[in-house]
Amino acid sequence: MKYIYQILIILFVTFVGEILHYFIPMPVPASIYGLIIMLILLCTGIIKLNKVEKTADFLIEIMPLMFIPGGVGLVTAWTDLKPIIFPVAVITVVSTIIVMGVTGKTTELIMKIGRRGDKKDEQHND
Repeated sequence: MKYIYQILIILFVTFVGEILHYFIPMPVPASIYGLIIMLILLCTGIIKLNKVEKTADFLIEIMPLMFIPGGVGLVTAWTDLKPIIFPVAVITVVSTIIVMGVTGKTTELIMKIGRRGDKKDEQHND
């Protein structure tokens, strides 16, 4: 029963993301709206982490299976993709490197800010 409750929470947040995507005329995927809503709900404590954690872990574990349809789609689109494979490969490699770099630097910044906050807390407690 716990897992059903957790999946219902995740589905509800996803549904709200879909609604926002429908009403907000921006080129932002509904899944991004859902992720932002879930982040806000978790950070504010409206939803406690333990209320969605087990189901979220399960969904992350099976995430590689979600890439199978995309891979099959590439195979079926090979005749269209073949003439432009080199530019697509270059764009894929370059964008992956950029995303990895930006993600790494953002993570370093967030960790640095977190360490500063911990030091300030220690100073105020003394």
